[in-house]
Amino acid sequence: MNGKKGSIEIDIPADNAGNTKDKQKHGCSNNGGLSSRISSVWKFCNDDVNRVIFSFKVGLAVLLVSLLVLFRAPFELLGTNIIWSIITVAIMFEYTVGMTFNRGFNRALGSLLAGILAIAIIQLALCTGRIAEPILIGASIFLMGAITSFMKQWPTLVPYEYGFRVVLFTFCMIIASGYRMGNPIRTSMERLYSIAIGGFVAVLVNALIFPIWAGEQLHKELVNGFEAVADSLEECVGKYLEDEGSDGSEFSTAVIDEFPDEPAYKRCRNTLNTSSKLESLANSAKWEPPHGRFKHFFYPWSEYVKVGAVLRYCAYEVMALHGVLHSEIQAPHNLRITFKSEIREATSQAAELVRSLGKDINSMKRGLQTTLLKRVHSSTERLQCAVDNHSYLLTSAFEPLPDAAKKPSVPKISHALSNDLSSQLNDLNSNQAPAETTPPPCPLSQPPQETYHEMMRRQSRRLHSWPSREFDAFGEEGGGGNMELPPRMRALESTAALSLATFASLLIEFVARLDHLVESVDRLARLAEFKHEGL
Repeated sequence: MNGKKGSIEIDIPADNAGNTKDKQKHGCSNNGGLSSRISSVWKFCNDDVNRVIFSFKVGLAVLLVSLLVLFRAPFELLGTNIIWSIITVAIMFEYTVGMTFNRGFNRALGSLLAGILAIAIIQLALCTGRIAEPILIGASIFLMGAITSFMKQWPTLVPYEYGFRVVLFTFCMIIASGYRMGNPIRTSMERLYSIAIGGFVAVLVNALIFPIWAGEQLHKELVNGFEAVADSLEECVGKYLEDEGSDGSEFSTAVIDEFPDEPAYKRCRNTLNTSSKLESLANSAKWEPPHGRFKHFFYPWSEYVKVGAVLRYCAYEVMALHGVLHSEIQAPHNLRITFKSEIREATSQAAELVRSLGKDINSMKRGLQTTLLKRVHSSTERLQCAVDNHSYLLTSAFEPLPDAAKKPSVPKISHALSNDLSSQLNDLNSNQAPAETTPPPCPLSQPPQETYHEMMRRQSRRLHSWPSREFDAFGEEGGGGNMELPPRMRALESTAALSLATFASLLIEFVARLDHLVESVDRLARLAEFKHEGL
């Protein structure tokens, strides 16, 4: 239709080229997505090689019990009930050896108890006749389900919840299938044999082939917690003292739990979430035989949980310090460096003590931490004395009025020199009408050096702290230097100074909590029979 009026020209080659580009684009995106998934899987495996080992061990255990089905002789001996061994391996095989032993014990005891009860109920039902037999079996199933479901909710029986579930499951399967298949006693025995074979294979493979011990995992997890708390403390204090006038904009643009430039913060936050993990590992480690460095029976695994609880008690203070670091209201940098040496010294001593405690647990040696603890307390006392001696810098942002009488306010001009301030004060005193008999205050002909220092300090604070925006806005609206700052401005500047006092008090509280941490580690060392340092 080209050349005619109203015709439509369709450029087919252009569309084909566009489609080709779209296909290439989608192909590139698919390749990029596939490579990213592969890299994420590779990173997941590198983070913990035991994950790969555990997966291969499960596959090996399932293969071994499947050979009983693939070969004719064991299959003819046990029949279709051999499938129970595969189910047992899939259910029992856990990540650690201790958890596998725990599952195996619950599985064995539950299956044995359910088998005995099922055989007894079937024998009783066979004696009652064909009419009462299904009624008795149905009533027994109902009672077994109700009783086991109630007992596994009892607080002291919660650790054996899996065992009660096995009792119910095995009892129902044996008694229901045995009722229709005939010869229920033989069926029950074959299934118990199959469960025993599967449990034996699972325990044997998990304990002998690259075993993953829950005790080692618990030990490593606790030591990593000490390192995370110490690193996060030094990281937080370092950033707080090096920050030259942050206005808190990071708080509004980033989530409080995500600071990419603070890797130790994330590890410390993860330490707070290890309570359930430590308890689970401790319960699993109780089922493990002596192994590796833990060579005596009845090892005090519960003490690891107690030490972890005290460590989290200290980690809460570190998280609070990070909250002050990323708060909207910030103390000026020149006020922070006033206490820089005391804060750094207290932080370094506290972090060294925490790392030393972690190393003692890792090496299983009893070190004398009395000297380090005294040094930490000495440095903290110096910080406390510095805060007390310079408390006027932290509690008041403005000087009080020199006279109790309600005199005109002294204009507070941030950029004025000392001689300008003196002349303005003299002018105000000369223009005041002597309406009252109150004696005039002492003339301020020469402002003291401290007043000038405080004025310059306030000027720097306004330039480098969060309330400076409020002061700028107020100056633009007021337009004059003779207006007194409103109470809200005073509160903002005072709050900015108090944030430094909050940071120092949190650091002192962290040191106070270290006493409990030292005591808990010392108790663990005594009960676990750690070797003394130097032996």
